[in-house]
Amino acid sequence: MGSLPLSTIQEFVLEAFPAAQHLGGLLFLVHLLAYLASIMGNTVIILITWADHRLQTPMYVLLSTFSFCECCFITTVIPKLLSIFLSGRQTIPFPACLTQAFFFLFIGAGIFFLMAVMSLDRYLAICKPLHYASIMNLRVSFLLIFLCYSLSFIFFTGLMLRVSQLSFCGPNIISHFFCDLGSLIHLSCSDTSSVETYFFFVTSFVILLSLIVTITAYSNIVITILRLPSAKERQKAFSTCSSHLIVLSLMYGSCVFIYLNPKQVDRLDSNKEAALVNTVVTPVLNPVIYTLRNKQVHQALRDTLSRVRWQK
Repeated sequence: MGSLPLSTIQEFVLEAFPAAQHLGGLLFLVHLLAYLASIMGNTVIILITWADHRLQTPMYVLLSTFSFCECCFITTVIPKLLSIFLSGRQTIPFPACLTQAFFFLFIGAGIFFLMAVMSLDRYLAICKPLHYASIMNLRVSFLLIFLCYSLSFIFFTGLMLRVSQLSFCGPNIISHFFCDLGSLIHLSCSDTSSVETYFFFVTSFVILLSLIVTITAYSNIVITILRLPSAKERQKAFSTCSSHLIVLSLMYGSCVFIYLNPKQVDRLDSNKEAALVNTVVTPVLNPVIYTLRNKQVHQALRDTLSRVRWQK
């Protein structure tokens, strides 16, 4: 046989969950409900924040931006997964695969940077209340949001340009439920050592930088809470912080497991389960966790609903 062009693959096959193919209908329903719950919950936070002037503060601007990013993040993955469950068609064109991989990493990294900024905001509000207003304002908030996604765009645009130059000549089966970049790189028939190193460096930098900032901020918050004179105040503060830390632990734990390992090929199956935490579980939990005990959001929601009923 004559030699074929190196990049002969035009589409990839997303293996998704081969062991549970007979449960396609049930999995479709579960993921659809999770997707709708996440979109609705995060959309409510966005609308309430911008409908009520009392919530147009740095904390809630960051929270509404976080909610918008969560909507975008889950949308990069779940609609395609739903179509696989519903139709059984597991193929995805090469350009669409690269696009999905880019937006998954770009938005995901932005979320991690944003979580670090939100942690710093809470640190300043709780530990430095007298200086908070002079440090954090809407202008600074928008600047930090822009910085988060500028860094993310720069990092992962460079990475995706490198990946797009790789040759893919078979096999074309991605052992994942979306175009995971680690799985995609392992399918290349080119020398991927430099791309893998760059990928590991960038993801490690994003996760570890965000993690260090978040741990430092919350450690100082906990110390400040312990110094509160009232036991009731301490209990209330710990109740709020503990719910936040649960979500943070899920997100960081799963991403550390997936990305902070230079040799991921031996753990692709377990990476798939861990990725479900970030793509399905935490986007559903976040709206509940960040608003469940928030009286200001509850009051703003009641006021908005009252205005809507009054207009009718």
